[in-house]
Amino acid sequence: MPELEHERWAADPVTRDTARPSPGFLLLYALAYAGGVIAYTPFLMLMLPARVTELVGNQDVRWLGYIVFAGAIAASLSGVASGWLSDTSRRRREWVALGLATTVALQLAIAQAGTIQTLLWLVVGWQMALNLMLTPLVAWAGDHVPDDQKGLLGGLLSLAPPLGALSAMLLPENGSEDLGAKAATIAAMTVTLVLPLLLFSPSAPPPLAPVRSAGTAVVHASVTVRVWLARLLMQLSGAALAAYLYFWLRSLDPALDDDGKMLLYAGGLTASVGAALLLGRWTDRHGRPFAALALTAVAAAAALLIMALADTPAIAKLAYMLFATANAAFLALHASQTLRILPHAASRGLGIGLFNLTNTAPSLIMPWIAISVVPDFGYASLFVVLALLALAAAQLLSSLPQDA
Repeated sequence: MPELEHERWAADPVTRDTARPSPGFLLLYALAYAGGVIAYTPFLMLMLPARVTELVGNQDVRWLGYIVFAGAIAASLSGVASGWLSDTSRRRREWVALGLATTVALQLAIAQAGTIQTLLWLVVGWQMALNLMLTPLVAWAGDHVPDDQKGLLGGLLSLAPPLGALSAMLLPENGSEDLGAKAATIAAMTVTLVLPLLLFSPSAPPPLAPVRSAGTAVVHASVTVRVWLARLLMQLSGAALAAYLYFWLRSLDPALDDDGKMLLYAGGLTASVGAALLLGRWTDRHGRPFAALALTAVAAAAALLIMALADTPAIAKLAYMLFATANAAFLALHASQTLRILPHAASRGLGIGLFNLTNTAPSLIMPWIAISVVPDFGYASLFVVLALLALAAAQLLSSLPQDA
């Protein structure tokens, strides 16, 4: 029977997701997605910088930059390639499983890397393996979750970033230079969350529906481009703020320590879960997915403008928490609604890989925006520029037909 399903998938590349998944599938999927986020969040935040410092000492900033840049290129290319592979092979589960195994193996190897050059190439391989897991994993949801549950899916996906941040606090503090225990802990958490989906989820794609007409395809391409650009604009705002938040907060409140900064960040992520779940369910009931996305983009822009005008640390911190909440809710809801406009099962993985370029491109664009604005005009001007980017994203989304 699985082979018959795959033949139907190949013969008719468009799915409208008519088979309704069980609540158990949504829960397993949300946990697996969180496992994918845990695979990279504490690694990039804590383990990789520490390993670089061990190997090169005071040259760590320069080498970390090289490694992050090379990893971003590898992630961009492998995301597209892995999505295409999962499409052409008509398999999602097998690629997720292979990506999971390879990600864990390379992460354990990174903890034992003996030279900085070896570390760089291991990270490049790890980024490729990570995307081999994540891109088919996202496409898997598109194969099984119908449009009227994609808002709920987005709300569930919003759980992943807080869990990723929390996982960093669960790593052992062994006090030694050996990072093997941290790598093993990250690997264990990742496998524990992803493996149940691989073992217990449905094995075949849902029933398929007729192919879109040529005229509809042209309109659909326009919608896809606008949704892609909206995510890129919001990712630029988030990436720029994340990179310079530390310096901005230090200038406002020199007494604020690292724990205080992390508390603000965690508070925003936690609040985003409730916001994403409420907006997601509203979207499902009213069938207006892009209205909810536009609303969160407007809220992010308003928070950035308040940050630009804030004259007290308290107002600035509250405004930042509002931005973190709105931005995280936007990204979670956008991830699920992207599946609404990628209905072709035979090219869904490739489409997701192309959408994932919005995650890596900001790291190449954002530094030039900040360098052009902050030295001469200050952080307030940077926040105004970022607010304009968020408003542009809201405009793009509000112009879309709600039945796109």
